[in-house]
Amino acid sequence: MGLTRSARRSVVAIVAAALLLTGCAAGSAPGASPVPDASRSASAAPSAPPREDVTMTEAPAPVLTDPEGTLLSAAAAGDAATVSLAIRAGAELEARDGRGRTALLLASAADHVEAASVLVAAGADPDALDDRRDTPWLVTGVTGSVAMAEVLLAAEPDLTIVNRYGGISIIPAGERGHVEYLERVLQTDIDVDHVNDLGWTALLEAVILGDGGPRHQETVRVLLEGGADRSIADRNGVTALEHARASGDDAIVALLV
Repeated sequence: MGLTRSARRSVVAIVAAALLLTGCAAGSAPGASPVPDASRSASAAPSAPPREDVTMTEAPAPVLTDPEGTLLSAAAAGDAATVSLAIRAGAELEARDGRGRTALLLASAADHVEAASVLVAAGADPDALDDRRDTPWLVTGVTGSVAMAEVLLAAEPDLTIVNRYGGISIIPAGERGHVEYLERVLQTDIDVDHVNDLGWTALLEAVILGDGGPRHQETVRVLLEGGADRSIADRNGVTALEHARASGDDAIVALLV
């Protein structure tokens, strides 16, 4: 049986309403906020300000009223930090005190190893002579400091420069019985048989001016092992062996025969 016109209109209205409801469900609910597009949000977000590179700048050089005087006094006192400060302030490395001594010579004579290390690293001269013909290197033979010798050897000192007696560093070391120092320095190309203005080698000086005790016995042994010539005589023609016999130093005589 066919539908009346009125019934057909009601069916059409119901179908239209159903279609409308289906479209709303597929889209956004009325009044709801739209879901943001991630790609659009990322591009629309404000970018972070560019990072500024931090440039490290060196601290300004200190200002000293007397950089050379500060350098010399600090080296003599073994104040390595102030030595470095004075160098940064522009102190002349080879500045001299009233006796012609450089900062490195002052540090070496007092065995201030750290201060000497700072000076050597800055380029200080290990061969700078003072008024008494001492150099930073030569005085290591007097002090017998192996640590200082190591610092200065790195600066390649001239091992042939002589002191006021015409001697090189191993001669006063022989006199004073600096065994460890001699052991280290004899590993270099220093002349073990150098003769000073008195006509003495390091071996002769160890026998003539030494006390004949254990330290000087060991000194003689080290010098002999380092190649010292026991036959070299002094200006009077007396050898180290003859000096040892005359002094009654039997232990040294036994080493020299």
